[in-house]
Amino acid sequence: MKLDLDSLNENQRLAVEWQGSPLLVLAGPGSGKTRVLTMRAAKLLADSPRKRFRVLGLTFTNKAASEMRSRVEEMVPECQDRVLLTTFHSFCADILRQHGIHVGIRPDFTILNQDADREAVLEDALAALETTGDETSDADARLLPAIDRLLANCVHESEAASKFRDAEFGARIGRVYSEYRRQLSSQNRLDFASLLILAGELLGARPPIAQQLRRVYRHVCVDEFQDTNYAQYRILRLLLGNDPGDLFVVADDDQIIYQWNGASPERLRELQDDFQMRVVQLPANYRCPAGVIELANRLISHNLDRAAGKEPLFAIKRGGTELVRVSRFESYSEELEWVAQDIRERHESETGGCAVLARTRRVLECAVDALERNGLEASLAVRKTEFTSAPVRWMHAVLRLANSRSDREQLRRICKSFYEIEGVEMEVRQLIAEAAQFGGDYLRAWFETAQNREGVEDVTRAFLSAGGKRILDRLDVLSFTDAALTWVSSKEDIMAGENPEGFADFVSEREAWKNLQAGIVQKYGRDNLTLNVFLQELDLSEKSPPPSPSSVRCLTIHSAKGMEFDHVYLVGLVEDQLPSFQSIKRGPDSREMQEERRNCFVAITRCQESLNLSYAREYFGWPKRPSRFLKEMGLEDEAES
Repeated sequence: MKLDLDSLNENQRLAVEWQGSPLLVLAGPGSGKTRVLTMRAAKLLADSPRKRFRVLGLTFTNKAASEMRSRVEEMVPECQDRVLLTTFHSFCADILRQHGIHVGIRPDFTILNQDADREAVLEDALAALETTGDETSDADARLLPAIDRLLANCVHESEAASKFRDAEFGARIGRVYSEYRRQLSSQNRLDFASLLILAGELLGARPPIAQQLRRVYRHVCVDEFQDTNYAQYRILRLLLGNDPGDLFVVADDDQIIYQWNGASPERLRELQDDFQMRVVQLPANYRCPAGVIELANRLISHNLDRAAGKEPLFAIKRGGTELVRVSRFESYSEELEWVAQDIRERHESETGGCAVLARTRRVLECAVDALERNGLEASLAVRKTEFTSAPVRWMHAVLRLANSRSDREQLRRICKSFYEIEGVEMEVRQLIAEAAQFGGDYLRAWFETAQNREGVEDVTRAFLSAGGKRILDRLDVLSFTDAALTWVSSKEDIMAGENPEGFADFVSEREAWKNLQAGIVQKYGRDNLTLNVFLQELDLSEKSPPPSPSSVRCLTIHSAKGMEFDHVYLVGLVEDQLPSFQSIKRGPDSREMQEERRNCFVAITRCQESLNLSYAREYFGWPKRPSRFLKEMGLEDEAES
């Protein structure tokens, strides 16, 4: 099959057709990088119809992976089994499912995505240390951030103590770190950081596994490389070995805004040195008006650690500075009231294309209040790692207990959420006792008891009888969840009135579940999807429901990265907000200040039609000065001196 490359510009086409050496594509915002990466993967497949190798594409979000997967399947539908487009964490989970036994992990491991669950593991670790005579203190229960730093930097347990200047503290954290990791392994659990470090340790300790992966994945593509932390880069290096083969990396050093999570400008330079990368730049911007691109170039030119020879962006769209407004107010309440009224005055068809961006969540919460007071629907981006509505909590807990039949915590969650749905109470202790006749199978005991419980409605009893067989005997995840959603939806109107709190988010979470399930099925196929794979993919995914199409999106700059909106309102452009107080404290040329400048750069390049910048003299009772970034963008005449 031959792909149509005529719609690509010269540099895009050069990148897609590149052969013979590793390539770094420096892709500015709005430059069509996703299109280039997916076209690259599709071309590799289309040009090798009789080959058996696979193309591996690594990115950072399930949304990005799903989008690229859909595009590639549309271009080369006959080759969809030869490409794996996934996140770093999901790829590591695949490796550990197949080979984790070498590092003490069974394939049905659980992924912890809740801080409370990780804190419980830390408590187990401290209790275990006490039984061996080690003294612990209340302060040890607050060591998770230190443990996370050690994991992110792939620190071996034997070296942990030496990473701290204070020898006594280092010795203590070393013991806790080692026991924390041992507890995870003994419980067959992994947190996000452990998922990466264990996969890296496995590839490093078992070179034949890495060699096998290299034979399968002859071509490796990486999206948003600038966001990688050390653990992720280590996995990439171990995966590629001494021969990088056909490595294709897309990145933009002007969009590194996750230094707090381990991203670093130095890593991009390390990549180029390690793999002798050739570079193709994509400076053409197809998203923003020319006036916005002019501001973006002025702003980012003040950063000192940009890639050598970085070309300025140039706009394909027309439209000058008349599409940029700068507004000043006496107080932030006046500022947000103006934003709300300005959006309200737009045509109702434009509302869903508006976004309010800010550096801090606190300002956004005030923005939501202002929008709603003005009769507008507003959605505040919230990262959800767990479901909150009773029906979806029940369904998720049933699947988790099906995967681990003696998990007391999941049994407790099933009983609690079922009571919220059906109003029928079931005792955990009694169920555990009754499970003895089923070989200790808590889930079977629950289904058997629930079906015969007085007060259970007939429609529920019928579902439990049929649904129980699907999950207990056949582990048929998809048919069970479809039947469960149908059952709960039939009770939705009644239960929403009787238990509004338990059903408050059910409609949106039902849609979120369906979207996540569809993405997992798309990735693995219905026939290859097992229960533990489904649960692991679910635990690696955010549970946030999609926003209403007509709502005004309110997002932090970090949350908005990778998105685009017709009309962007960037609020709070003052010193101590953007840039932050900490970056100002570090100095004008500090790494922190350069990252804050990149934050501003990312924010203003989200717009497709208009950019609205605003600031006030006072925020939360404190006087503020206009952000230095206004002056750097050449807007000093618009701002106070």
